[in-house]
Amino acid sequence: MAGHGTDAHPHGADRLCEAGNRVYSRAVRRGRVPRADAATVPCLLELALLHPDPDDMDWLVPTSPQEVMTRLLRGVHEEVGASQARVGAAVAAVEWYAGLGGREQGPAEGVAIRVLDGLPRIRAAMDEATEQCMREVLTVQPGGIRREDELSEGLHRAMEMRRRGVRMRDLYTHVARHGQGLHTYMELMGEAAEARTLDEVPERLILFDRTVAFIPANADRTIALELRHPALIDYLVTVFERLWRLAIPLTSPLPETGIDGITHRERSIAALLAEGHQDAVVAERLGISVRTCRAHIARLSETLGAASRTQLGVRIAQAGLDGPPHAPELLPATAPCAQEPPTGL
Repeated sequence: MAGHGTDAHPHGADRLCEAGNRVYSRAVRRGRVPRADAATVPCLLELALLHPDPDDMDWLVPTSPQEVMTRLLRGVHEEVGASQARVGAAVAAVEWYAGLGGREQGPAEGVAIRVLDGLPRIRAAMDEATEQCMREVLTVQPGGIRREDELSEGLHRAMEMRRRGVRMRDLYTHVARHGQGLHTYMELMGEAAEARTLDEVPERLILFDRTVAFIPANADRTIALELRHPALIDYLVTVFERLWRLAIPLTSPLPETGIDGITHRERSIAALLAEGHQDAVVAERLGISVRTCRAHIARLSETLGAASRTQLGVRIAQAGLDGPPHAPELLPATAPCAQEPPTGL
């Protein structure tokens, strides 16, 4: 939702200023507030969160939180739809330009972007990149717990890279910490590999020797892009390194939330709910099932004393859970990191 034009309150309804949050929360609790209370927060009127009481113009009544959430979600839905359309158009354009370069031309001949259509082509290209890798592999692995069969399937390739002295760094969501397969895999890889975790990570990325990267090009990951353009590679490396500095080593515990009865995961859920995301979106971004997500939301509601989703939103803001926690002190960005060997996007 777009913000309004005042310099003092340059925000939208998705994240109110501190003063606006206090006045709006008070209006929701009491049903209305004196107009004078909103004199310092014109944002609430401009964002249509408060409006005059038709029975007494000296008072302002709040727009219901349900209506505000519906408005926000409608805007998110429209933005996501537009983004998906742009991605589809971009993929079609990439395929067309790749065709102009000659389909017989291989990566060794300088193709900056290749479209790999189908899992066999994706696996073949990644197997070739794995065999040629001599120094470093950087990967981002979204989703939750990694299945042990996935980790075991490519173990021999990972051990071969370890023999060649390849260093491996991998980013997961915090949920991956609960999979024993990842911990066993890391023990086998030893000092050649180390993992860090975040509340959420972007879409999958696999980057070899900072020269070639693979990213998905559709939702079910049956189409991938092979990237060799130096500017694109530099950009992806920069993104990875910044996420790496924010992430927590797999061998370190997650930080406490500072609020009794609320876990680190529930704090992450609260922040995403405060942004207006639906349960399914929250679950996908954190790598958990919708059922597990709703169980955490129920516990969060009970802990905060919220009897409804609307009240939960107010309680989250009051508890200061509507933003990310402070980042802990981290290790240098050059430490090695663990990952399972790439077998496909």
